[in-house]
Parts: sequence; structure tokens; C-alpha cells
Amino acid sequence: METMMAYVIGVLFAASIYMMLRRSLVKLVIGLIILSNAANLLIFVVSGLTRGAPPLIPDGANEVVGAMADPLPQALILTAIVIAFSVLAFAVVLIRRAYEVVGTDDLDKMKDTDT
Repeated sequence: METMMAYVIGVLFAASIYMMLRRSLVKLVIGLIILSNAANLLIFVVSGLTRGAPPLIPDGANEVVGAMADPLPQALILTAIVIAFSVLAFAVVLIRRAYEVVGTDDLDKMKDTDT
């Protein structure tokens, strides 16, 4: 399973880099979305794909009994999702404003407007 997920993550990273190298701002934002999803999936897979119970210690025990799920990668991924959504919202507003001012979303044509 981890090998297949490694290939999926590699394809997502490659697709995101390809999209970010395009000339359109919309494709740049789509590449950023794919990149954030690939990074989240990478953190999730590296932490281990084991099923387990929450890390709760039962009464009378000194440590967790049985398999447990690590909560740290899940917390990191949730934080990364919130940050990625805020960056996406900012980028969409910025692109919309740039399109209103310049009239195009092509990065080469936007370079011509610099004075």
C-alpha cells in the first residue's frame, strides 16, 4: 500500500509543478491546491498507515495497551488544510483583482504592463 501511495504522491507533485509552470494564473492556483494536497498526503503516508485506537491510557495502566494511532500527523494535516485554504482564498482574490486591472490572466502579458 505504501508503494502505491508513494507513486500517487509523486504523480501529484509532478502534476502540481507542471501546473505551476504554466502561464495562466488560474493554473498556478490549481497547482498550488494540488501541491498542498500532495504535501498533506505525504505527511499522512510517512507517519504510517496503521489502524489503531486513540492513544488513551486505561485506568490502572501506565502506558497505552495495543496499537494506537499517532495524533501528531493528523493535527499537522488539519493545520495545513486550514493554512492552504486561507492561501487559496487570498490567491483567488488577488487573481481576480489582477484580472480586473490588467484584463488578462496570462503572466507574459502581465509583464508588459510594468513600467
